[in-house]
Amino acid sequence: MSTLHSRRYQRFRKRLQTARTDAGMTQTQVASALKRPQSWVSKSERGERRVDVVELAELAKLYGKELDYFVR
Repeated sequence: MSTLHSRRYQRFRKRLQTARTDAGMTQTQVASALKRPQSWVSKSERGERRVDVVELAELAKLYGKELDYFVR
């Protein structure tokens, strides 16, 4: 099984989406705040692209979450 689609990574992706919705934000709002295309947010949440640690830190700050929220 590819690590891109491992159970752990699936849980991580779900937490990305949950953090965004908990913050009351749409993918379009996140994209605008981070100056990225909406497709970047969508692909990150669907697992079509990997999220690196710098990107994760940006998302965590935007969503008001600690980094460990995404990886526990």
